[in-house]
Amino acid sequence: MIGNILVGLVALIHLYIVYLEMVLWDTPRGHKTFRLTPEFASASKVLAANQGLYNGFLAAGLIWGLYLGTAGFQVKMFFLVCVAIAGLYGAATVGRKIPYVQTVPAVLGLVAVWLGR
Repeated sequence: MIGNILVGLVALIHLYIVYLEMVLWDTPRGHKTFRLTPEFASASKVLAANQGLYNGFLAAGLIWGLYLGTAGFQVKMFFLVCVAIAGLYGAATVGRKIPYVQTVPAVLGLVAVWLGR
């Protein structure tokens, strides 16, 4: 139960990231969230939307795992590992805040899903 709640939370986080990257990137909220200048946001809008799409795939995979119920164990584990790795890469290349938003919730989900088997 706790594992599924954490998987759902990670999926919601990634749906919000999709919204930020695909819709709000070139807005004052997007500028503030990602510390962007308006010029850079405008120039990188298409790249951000592509990045948002990938985050959407992560969310979709997690939701799929939840939909499968107990049969979705491996699906949930796979996508949580993907999220955790993406968070580590983001920390190394973008900012140190990213692991707290992505990696920590994903690892907590991994542990909870594993223990709830």
